[in-house]
Amino acid sequence: MGFIDLHSHVLPGLDDGARSLDESVTMLGLLGQLGFEVVHATPHQKVGSWTPAREAIDGACAKVVAALPPGAPALRLGAENMWDELFLGRSLDRCIPGYRAPADAPAQPPRAFLFELPVMVVPPRVEERLFAIRRGGPLPVMAHPERYTPLWDHLDRFEALGQQCALVVDLAALGGTDGARQCRVARTLVEEGLAHAAATDVHQPSDVPLAGAGIAWLRKRLGSSAATRLLDHGPRQILNGELPA
Repeated sequence: MGFIDLHSHVLPGLDDGARSLDESVTMLGLLGQLGFEVVHATPHQKVGSWTPAREAIDGACAKVVAALPPGAPALRLGAENMWDELFLGRSLDRCIPGYRAPADAPAQPPRAFLFELPVMVVPPRVEERLFAIRRGGPLPVMAHPERYTPLWDHLDRFEALGQQCALVVDLAALGGTDGARQCRVARTLVEEGLAHAAATDVHQPSDVPLAGAGIAWLRKRLGSSAATRLLDHGPRQILNGELPA
């Protein structure tokens, strides 16, 4: 079984990710070479920046799938939801865009969804809101926790958050290319067993080797079993709505 990517921006023309269909296909081919079997496209949902409609996302996905060569990773859909007024409204209405099941699977509500926080300000009572969302609902999945500067010196806060949502570090941060402090925090989360998964968060073809450097660090530092846990077993559990132990 191959790796599963929970966070990428490989759909063309929707946000700050892939700019063209050719770039999308190139990115997916490179991710396949890294060992990814499934890649979830998670276009931004962010007020004031990018809020592509579901129809636009579905259309872009269909074009990419039609252009993929045999053997390319399977492309599935999700969204990266910014914690803003749109997200909070959707959380109350229980309609946060989440990870969708494969097209050939029976229709079902998302069991998990990806979200991000503002980098410089962690919203108040975020743990309480996550608890409320998760109670009877889908599993929240936090993108790149190593970026949130108010949390950098508070490992106990990461532990508390990790009880309410899955923490998914960026592979580029593990590889050391997202900044020294981000690297240190991401590696600490992995080494302390607080990270539930890792993802590429690729936006352009040149990001793929940076993700590969993170995979190489995982294997060298913690062994192939850690890479399998964070890139295969953990993502599968998360997509099933389960918080990996």
